[in-house]
Amino acid sequence: MENLIEVPWDQLAEDTLQRLVEEFVTRDGTDYGEQEIELSRKVSQVVAGIKKKEYLIVYDQEMDSVHIVTAQQWRAAGG
Repeated sequence: MENLIEVPWDQLAEDTLQRLVEEFVTRDGTDYGEQEIELSRKVSQVVAGIKKKEYLIVYDQEMDSVHIVTAQQWRAAGG
């Protein structure tokens, strides 16, 4: 857990946030239910969730990578 740092979404450039969220919503294994949702709508939903703290952006120092996790995952990991 000490290798992970929360990244404030409002500290990211808008295009960086956009690309990060697009990668998150198009990742293999992401399931949005029975109905297919357009990419732009998925991205908007996740960005709204980030702004509401339902999702968090975290930087993994050990792996030198950035991820989006749910607030529940973050709390479970001790964040």
